[in-house]
Amino acid sequence: MGDQATEKRGLFRLIADVPALIVQLFRDELESLKLEIAKKVKGIAIGAALFAAAALFALLMVIFLLIGAMFALAQVLPAWAAALIVAGGLLLIVVILALVGVAQFKRGDPGKVKESVKQDVNTLKGIGKRD
Repeated sequence: MGDQATEKRGLFRLIADVPALIVQLFRDELESLKLEIAKKVKGIAIGAALFAAAALFALLMVIFLLIGAMFALAQVLPAWAAALIVAGGLLLIVVILALVGVAQFKRGDPGKVKESVKQDVNTLKGIGKRD
């Protein structure tokens, strides 16, 4: 009979420990999640830095290619004319990209997104019509 009282006391003790064990489990899982996120963020940061370095070297490569094009044109034209032709080509590219960018800005209508968000909020609140 003494063993049964010890078992009940042990069972009650185990039941009393459950909330603390659950809290500890959540803390351990949260710490594990923090470590995993930190590891991923570090990997992303290193990848972004390497990509930025690659972009910088690509930019330098384009600059040297443009200088090479200017020197190549300088073989058949005066150097100043070759430089102006290369600069004119770059200006043409800048203008085309700017016009396409402006067209993209005009095409994107934030009013539609704003109305959609308002409709979603109203749907969540339970007012307005639903799709």
